[in-house]
Amino acid sequence: MDHLHDNHAADASENREFVTALARGLDALRICARYPNGMTLSAVARELSLPRAAVRRSLLTLSAMGYVSQTGAIFQITPKVLDLAAGMMNLPLPKLAHPVLQQLSDTLQESASVAILDGLDILYVARSESRRILSVDLGIGARLPAWCTSMGRVLLAYLSESQRREHMPIELVARTPRTITDRVLLSTLLDRIRDDGFCIQDQELEMGLRSVAVPIWGAEGRVVAALNVSTQAARTPFSQLEKQVVSAAKRSAAEIGQRLRNSGSGTIRS
Repeated sequence: MDHLHDNHAADASENREFVTALARGLDALRICARYPNGMTLSAVARELSLPRAAVRRSLLTLSAMGYVSQTGAIFQITPKVLDLAAGMMNLPLPKLAHPVLQQLSDTLQESASVAILDGLDILYVARSESRRILSVDLGIGARLPAWCTSMGRVLLAYLSESQRREHMPIELVARTPRTITDRVLLSTLLDRIRDDGFCIQDQELEMGLRSVAVPIWGAEGRVVAALNVSTQAARTPFSQLEKQVVSAAKRSAAEIGQRLRNSGSGTIRS
């Protein structure tokens, strides 16, 4: 279930300029984007915990504008949504990170990505894919839960305890038998990640997947993004991750951070 509408209610009570209908429409579009094969009106309403009538108006408006198509009872996003993301590729972080990720991916023969923290999720803003090892397709704009991903944990690690809670879901649902769902253990792990300067995640998001993530430092000593390298557990021993992949990822993250600072931009949103 999506809790975005709860945040919108809080925003509306604090800001008289807040347009609830627009927010609901954007939420409906984002939900549809998670299910590219399409969703029914009832399914979207259930995800958003909103009345069917309100969601129906949003979906029909999106359909009239060309961002969603309707075939029978199924609503599906259209290629027009790419117009909304086109400008992101010209922002500093994706543009500067891509060649560095490509080189890192070529060197290690593994996929490498950069993501930022956005609400409860990490948002992929740059990626170089060597081979597909996840069951989900992770292109630019893809989202994954922050709390159980290597890049998400890196980004959470450098926040205060209260800030961390703001980016945690109400319930921590295990993705695999290895997923850490105990909040105390997770908090301790985040502290260790901050001290170590990297995160190694071993099959907590998906069985067979290991990944290394490190922070990307922008201007004024702030972590603005995270970089990760993903590999198959059967192919890459844990010791190799610690000895080789961590150091390679740190060098690439440092290069991206330096490029950001040289460009006069310390963040994706500049």
